[in-house]
Amino acid sequence: MASPFPGMDPYLEGYLWPDVHSALASKIRQQLTPLLRPKYIARLEVYLAEDPCPEGEIGILYPDVEVLEISKPANIQTRRSTLTITPPSLTLPVPQAVEVKLTTVEIRDTAHNRLITSIEILSPVNKREPGLTTYRKKQRRLYQNHVHLLELDLLRRGTRPFAQPRLPDVPYSVALTRAQATQIEIWPIALATALPVIPVPLQTPDGDVPLDLQAALTAIYDEAAYDLSLDYNQPPPPPTFSDADVQWLRSHL
Repeated sequence: MASPFPGMDPYLEGYLWPDVHSALASKIRQQLTPLLRPKYIARLEVYLAEDPCPEGEIGILYPDVEVLEISKPANIQTRRSTLTITPPSLTLPVPQAVEVKLTTVEIRDTAHNRLITSIEILSPVNKREPGLTTYRKKQRRLYQNHVHLLELDLLRRGTRPFAQPRLPDVPYSVALTRAQATQIEIWPIALATALPVIPVPLQTPDGDVPLDLQAALTAIYDEAAYDLSLDYNQPPPPPTFSDADVQWLRSHL
């Protein structure tokens, strides 16, 4: 069964996102490999990002994290005093960092294994502090090393690391920063719009190769049978949509 939406499915932004992230990276590599060989290869680079504030994803990405426990009133007497200690109203778990696996698609040349293009699929940890600052350092490092950076932001929550004052108010976006370029190429993506076919730059004089982002998302939706895990009778994951977008969503369900 196909997704009921023509572009990004906002229901995939919930607890399924880690699976979507990994599957999309693999599908992007599969799509690009025939277009890259023999001069280039696409490799999946998996790294761990520490999320010190997992409570920000409770009910979305980390459904098993305990939120709180209501304390039962108790009369606790202190020594050498007739005062009664006021019990806490609730108890909260001590913050525990969570390690999140993130997958990047790296385009490398086969001659020297040099990194040419990094394709980043943004995750929630990249879009809020302290991960946002860490990710922006990576952006600068790639730029300084003359690496093309293609960023896919298919999550509505959080702060875009390539946010610009002139960027339209849309739920999704793709950004391409070519090596040593002075401008960022942006593809704003509305809720009702199919995901674009975007360029993946290589080394000069080789031209860009196309990446059909919508075809990749459609393929993994079918292969992973996401429709069997999603309840479209429930509201989509936060943040809340506008009334107009809610009506549009309902019209497609």
